[in-house]
Amino acid sequence: MKKIGLTGGIGSGKSTIGRIFKTLGTPVYDSDKEAKNLIQTNSEIKDSLISIFGEAAFAGGQYNKEFISQHVFDNKEKLMQLNAVVHPVVKKHFETWCVEQCEKGAFYIIKEAAILFESGASQGLDSVIAINASEEVRLARVMNRDRIELSEIQKRINNQLTDKERSIRADYVIDNSGKTLVTPQIIKLDKIFRAYKYG
Repeated sequence: MKKIGLTGGIGSGKSTIGRIFKTLGTPVYDSDKEAKNLIQTNSEIKDSLISIFGEAAFAGGQYNKEFISQHVFDNKEKLMQLNAVVHPVVKKHFETWCVEQCEKGAFYIIKEAAILFESGASQGLDSVIAINASEEVRLARVMNRDRIELSEIQKRINNQLTDKERSIRADYVIDNSGKTLVTPQIIKLDKIFRAYKYG
């Protein structure tokens, strides 16, 4: 069973493209979603984050994402501490999930992650797909989806790799700028990845 990474900047359409892969029968591991679930439910992570950030890291027993985000956004040391706590647990969870999908007979799986290259999560994958979309399109999508300030979205974009940087590192690229139909691009990749099993 092959492991395929799927990455793109904020507003690139990772979730939408992941859902299309799912409709084709491919298991998709949403790293960001699973990380949030594990942060909330894993006592090891919770205790470590409280030790680093204080009791306010979990307000009323719920993960205080806004509080943590404020502390790590311009503090690389705190961000590294956060990642050092969360990433190993997510990695182990992903590996267990992969075994389960393999036992179910999956041809290949998709690992969806916003910072796939930045976090080192691309290591151990067989191929990586990068999703490209213009900054204008991405800004419009996120503003419509999250209802947050333009300046805040711009900060997040500036803290991520550019489309060009991701494309250079990736094995395949999906154009999700709205100028080219996405589904045919995904179907083409699906055929390539399913052929892996027999190649």
